[in-house]
Amino acid sequence: MTAGQDLPAGSFSSWAARTRRAQVSDEDAEVPCGGCTACCRSSYFVHIAPDETDTLRRVPLELQFPAPGLPEGHVVLGYDEHGHCPMLVEERCSIYEDRPRTCRNFDCRVFAAAGVAPDEDGKALLTARVRRWNFSYPTERDALQHAAVRAAAAYLRAHPECFPGGSLPNATQLSILALEVHETFLRASDRFDNVELTTPDVETVRAALGR
Repeated sequence: MTAGQDLPAGSFSSWAARTRRAQVSDEDAEVPCGGCTACCRSSYFVHIAPDETDTLRRVPLELQFPAPGLPEGHVVLGYDEHGHCPMLVEERCSIYEDRPRTCRNFDCRVFAAAGVAPDEDGKALLTARVRRWNFSYPTERDALQHAAVRAAAAYLRAHPECFPGGSLPNATQLSILALEVHETFLRASDRFDNVELTTPDVETVRAALGR
């Protein structure tokens, strides 16, 4: 595909269900990467938990750094001067079978779902990829669910008081949280498969984030 062509992201509701399962389980995200390595070249610090023993054995000790704000044993894998993951060798993950859980769960379509650009420094390649994703809406519920995710992302950005200390999360975290709490932005109705968009109050959203 050329750089400008749309990429089919799948039906929205099916994608959302699979992605949410992957976030709370050991299930890998199913991403049609098609050889794309944009996330591996986008200046990400990749978290590795202490129980990921196979991964830790494959990553050289000199590339493991204590994860800020997390208990001892949690580490991050950094990136080189070009923003590339050091485990990316000849455009392929050299530890793919034992890649970190963070990588297994990552799905850049979450940015397209939330309408949020991964626009931090070093994310130009990933941003270009995200702009190409195109969801399908086989039912009215698919379209409404996508609207709810985008409404949730916009609301979270506009209400930093929903977060501890009033500090907004980064674009990746914001997009994932918008997907997690989007049902708070839907309510029962006689229209659109018995649901419609709504705007909850801050306490309701804060409670949803806490769950």
